[in-house]
Amino acid sequence: MKNVEGTKYNTLRRVVAISIPLFAVFFILDIPLFIARVSLFNQQYIALLWSLITALIFLTLPVSKKFTKNNPKWYDLLLAVLSLFIGLYVLIFYPKILFEISLIKPIEVIFGIITTFLVLESVRRTTNLAIVVIILAFISYAKFGYLLPGILGTGEISWQRLFQQLYLGSDFMLGLPLKIACGIVVGFIIFGMLYLRIGASDYFMNLSYSLMGRVRGGPAKIAIVSSSLFGSISGSAVANVSATGMITIPLMKKAGVPAFYAGAIEAVASTGGQIMPPVMGAAAFVMAEFLGIPYSRVVIVAIIPALLFYFGLFIQVDLQSIKRNLKGLPSEQIPSLKETLSKGWVYLIPLIVLVYTLFVLFYSAETSALYGVGTTLVISLLRKDTRAFWNWSKIFDLLQSVSYAMFGIVSICAAAGFIVGIVAYTGLGLSFSEIMIQLSGGTLILLALLTAVASTILGMGMPTTAAYIMLAVLAAPAMINLGVKPIIAHFFVFYFGTLSMITPPVCLSSFAAASIAEVPSGEVATQAMKLGIGGYIVPFIFLFNPGILFVNTSIGTIIWSVFFALIIISSVSFAFEGYFLGIGKLKVIERVALFIGSFLLIMPNLLVRVFICLILGSIVSYKFWKSKMLAPK
Repeated sequence: MKNVEGTKYNTLRRVVAISIPLFAVFFILDIPLFIARVSLFNQQYIALLWSLITALIFLTLPVSKKFTKNNPKWYDLLLAVLSLFIGLYVLIFYPKILFEISLIKPIEVIFGIITTFLVLESVRRTTNLAIVVIILAFISYAKFGYLLPGILGTGEISWQRLFQQLYLGSDFMLGLPLKIACGIVVGFIIFGMLYLRIGASDYFMNLSYSLMGRVRGGPAKIAIVSSSLFGSISGSAVANVSATGMITIPLMKKAGVPAFYAGAIEAVASTGGQIMPPVMGAAAFVMAEFLGIPYSRVVIVAIIPALLFYFGLFIQVDLQSIKRNLKGLPSEQIPSLKETLSKGWVYLIPLIVLVYTLFVLFYSAETSALYGVGTTLVISLLRKDTRAFWNWSKIFDLLQSVSYAMFGIVSICAAAGFIVGIVAYTGLGLSFSEIMIQLSGGTLILLALLTAVASTILGMGMPTTAAYIMLAVLAAPAMINLGVKPIIAHFFVFYFGTLSMITPPVCLSSFAAASIAEVPSGEVATQAMKLGIGGYIVPFIFLFNPGILFVNTSIGTIIWSVFFALIIISSVSFAFEGYFLGIGKLKVIERVALFIGSFLLIMPNLLVRVFICLILGSIVSYKFWKSKMLAPK
């Protein structure tokens, strides 16, 4: 799809794109309250920002890939105008709308029909048709669910009431998901883009080279470190692949790493960025709001699982480096660690400010993000090499980039609002929860396996945020009803929603990496799922060992849980690679024993763990002794 510049609507598009981040900051800081002592409803601000972004989508993205980008047709202009008109209606009349919400007004029903179409079409243009089909299925269930027998049956609702609720209901489009996208997420997008543009991305890459360039498999480990660092700020798996993969994948291929394997490493490492603090992905912000806890609490809970995820990936890559005899980079290609730190330490200051405002001052996530933005601005103005960034052209370009980066998340969150509202309105969450519990027989391990499978299937092809929201309202309640603490249940489905990015057949991170590696996506997807095995196991570990999440536990329990988690992840990695450090290749029966033993270690039973550790220790000791006896003297 070609990018056509110079069309007659360029000025209009740029004005809208530049205004969106400014409006966002304006309302995050609640400027109307300070200036005019006027406080707006959240829904008024949300509707305005949604309408501006949706209008920009129609002015930018064509109805079909056959047409050129940035060249709107008459119907695109019509949709843009309708988007603005519908947003302004809520902005101006919402207090009256709220007072008369029980009344069905023809104008609001018409606007509801138009809004539903605009949301579906914006989702189709920014993501894919599959999500549109899912949303239509939920809308159909809301209307015709009363015809279903048994537990899935619902109350009857008229088309008029349904469309009015989809448009104006506080739990529907204007509800929690879109509120988070238009507040917290936009704040962190501004921070992330500014932070990376003033040189932090180069610093992260140089730091990765300095730390990992000399070790075996250096290029592959550079990809892991750089993607984890970059992803912890960007919070977008596909964006992470596109940004770091353009450097790391060719670097790995040049060092002798097979193209499909290089793509898989980048896909998995980039996907991990969505579960890596401090920023994580937009789904983490949604989780905090769903659970009614500070975002800082979500960050703390996420630390150990994220490190375990990368620990498993690192082990497998290291074993492959041994098997393939992959060396580090030549010393002349590796920047000095001391020099890298001395030149780039200043880039740590915005992150320190972000962490301080979140964890010490307990500011809201969006306010903390803006403090990070302010700190980054000051640093960029004080440094000679970044001061040149500040000219009007680059500032406008940054603001436009922020708006374009919000396309997917805002359109998805508007559609996700439909799902959340319909699930709450129809009681589908309770019904689905009851079905899951019945299928599992009330057994937690079976319910966890069912939830993992359902989460993986439901999340395929969907952006992580949309996948998590759907899973949070459908799958998580079943686990909570069996006694699992809400934060554990939500993290469980969050992980599997995230891993859908590397789970075949529809795995967006793997597709992006395969495109850069220039290999069939199926090869990358299969290998990525293998490399990401730790991510599939970590949720089961913290489900039965909540100490890993710092949930109602002591320091001793945390250390004990982490110790066994490391053994589990290591054993599974050795089993999958068929290779053991210091020993060499493993036989099939030994790999099976390691795999089964590691899963049994998940259960927090001391006697079972001691028994399994003795068996695994005996196997490892015997293999180690045998390798030494057979080694040439």
